[in-house]
Amino acid sequence: MVHSPSIVVHQLDHHFGSGNLKKQVLFDINLEISAGEIVIMTGPSGSGKTTLLTLIGGLRSAQTGSLKVVGHEITGASENDLVNARRNNGYIFQAHNLHGSLTALENVQMGLEVHGNLSKPERHRMANAMLTQVGLEDRVNYYPADLSGGQKQRVAIARALVSRPKIVLADEPTAALDKKSGRDVVDIMHDLAKQQGCTILLVTHDNRILDIADRIVYMEDGRLSKQPELVESAQ
Repeated sequence: MVHSPSIVVHQLDHHFGSGNLKKQVLFDINLEISAGEIVIMTGPSGSGKTTLLTLIGGLRSAQTGSLKVVGHEITGASENDLVNARRNNGYIFQAHNLHGSLTALENVQMGLEVHGNLSKPERHRMANAMLTQVGLEDRVNYYPADLSGGQKQRVAIARALVSRPKIVLADEPTAALDKKSGRDVVDIMHDLAKQQGCTILLVTHDNRILDIADRIVYMEDGRLSKQPELVESAQ
């Protein structure tokens, strides 16, 4: 494994609202994740996991402290800086967020549109190859309505990974899936990430998938802490 850090969070705080309604949701977060590492973040609902994931993903600007993602500083970043930072990322959400009017192939091609330098045939070829890698070569022209939950999540994984991102951020990717589909989905993410050398940060409540992690971090009440028994149970 390459040990240069791809995500470095230092003394990060975050608030929602302002004035009397201002509420602190993250407290003094310090976290380093190496390139190629798979880290699972777990902890109770409402503990700040998704907020931290969206900040690391450049979906909103961090407020105080330092948050560097592949060398880009996200604290105080302008919208333009955030757009550039997001080019390094692939996103996989609990709701797969596929476009119902597009085929599986067209949905995956959308993952390449941030890279405006690819020709249409090139985008088509890369999307086809990625759908084959996730086992959907016979479903490329299907619409989301004609796919199972597990298949839709595989399309979402293909879309997230097709541009060979440096970082993949996943929020509860197995929550809506049965045990076998959930296991298949995380195994695909794990194998592709290891092939491509990308970093995965995955938020989950699903104890069945903890064993894919190189490391598990635990969040409670907006603070990161180690929970040794969780890590041991995942070995």
